[in-house]
Amino acid sequence: MRRKIEKVAVLGSGIMGSRIACHFANAGFNVLLLDIAPKEFTEADKKAGFVEDSPKFRNKITDTHLQSAIKSNPSPLYHKSFAQRISIGNFTDNLKDIANFDWIIEVIIEDLNIKRTLFEQVEKFRKPGTLITSNTSGIPIHLMTEGRSDDFKKHFCGTHFFNPPRYLPLLEIIPTQFTDKDVIDFISHFGDRYLGKTTVLCKDTPAFIANRIGVFGIMSLFHSMEKTGLSVFAIDKLTGPIIGRPKSATFRTSDVVGLDTLVHVANDAYKNLPDDEQKNLFAIPPFINKMIENKWLGDKTKQGFYKKTKTAEGKTEILELDLTTLEYKPSAKIKFKTLESTKTVDDLKQRLPMLLSGTDEAASFYRYMFFSLFSYVSHRIPEIADEIYKIDDAMCAGFGWGNLPSKHGIFLE
Repeated sequence: MRRKIEKVAVLGSGIMGSRIACHFANAGFNVLLLDIAPKEFTEADKKAGFVEDSPKFRNKITDTHLQSAIKSNPSPLYHKSFAQRISIGNFTDNLKDIANFDWIIEVIIEDLNIKRTLFEQVEKFRKPGTLITSNTSGIPIHLMTEGRSDDFKKHFCGTHFFNPPRYLPLLEIIPTQFTDKDVIDFISHFGDRYLGKTTVLCKDTPAFIANRIGVFGIMSLFHSMEKTGLSVFAIDKLTGPIIGRPKSATFRTSDVVGLDTLVHVANDAYKNLPDDEQKNLFAIPPFINKMIENKWLGDKTKQGFYKKTKTAEGKTEILELDLTTLEYKPSAKIKFKTLESTKTVDDLKQRLPMLLSGTDEAASFYRYMFFSLFSYVSHRIPEIADEIYKIDDAMCAGFGWGNLPSKHGIFLE
């Protein structure tokens, strides 16, 4: 079948849905962004100038989310004028309009029953042959198609964008046993060519590829904190650009993503991976549970592993969390002999062996981190992917491990 994508419907306008809509707009496509209509008309709505039961009021949730995305920094749009390519609506009034769209992407709350209910409604209006995908980050893809038609199943798969979609190139594609191969091939090609993505074919396993490996790596470090005695700031210094990873490293990345999101993925993995030989590393350590209880979730709550404050002189100061006392403190200057010895070595392929062969606590940390990661990844073939390079591609594209010297990043020749 010759397939052409001109119009895309995005169902769900939250953080991911609104930004996925923006990225399709960046690529030149017309987008319909839908979400639920408000359940009740309040006095605050009246004061804000809304008219009860008007289209503008019923589209309030979608419009609020889209405007928030457009104003966010970094911007999800290449140019603000591209927002004109996005039209908005609500499920009550506009779900019928998806009949005119070529690709329908579901990005609603991570609740299987709610997704199934929406897909039941979608099937009433979707025309046969239309692509239908879900952006879930954890719910098994095959469970979503229960009760759907053969045509729906043939054209359905998971398409997991990473946040923010404009900046992180990973697009995980997760087919079910019913997905047509032509659909998989088309979306892979479309993602590469038109959306600027690194598309990686995944198996329908918990957390798919990038989150499975990435969250394992972060949780492994969480559990090692007491053993290593290293601070939050020290580990971020050791796991950032020095090893070819982003400046956000480990704990800063957690603050950006949101500790609640990280815990959600870890809990799902712990619950749904009974045969994983490292299952216990996905269990949430006590200090993380305490942070969740305190709502220290990262940037979204203004504090997590780091907290921005003002000094008595009015200067901005970044404090780090002491994981032993759970109190914030200024970061101490960190100096490791192993790191100092590699300052003049720009080639990462030469630098990594030097970091691993040192004799100080930094080198010991690297040996623990890399060897445990490599062991874990080697045990995931063929569970999560049939080829090991797909794991490398997913980690480089999804977690920003993009400075590695070979095409495939984790395992260097």
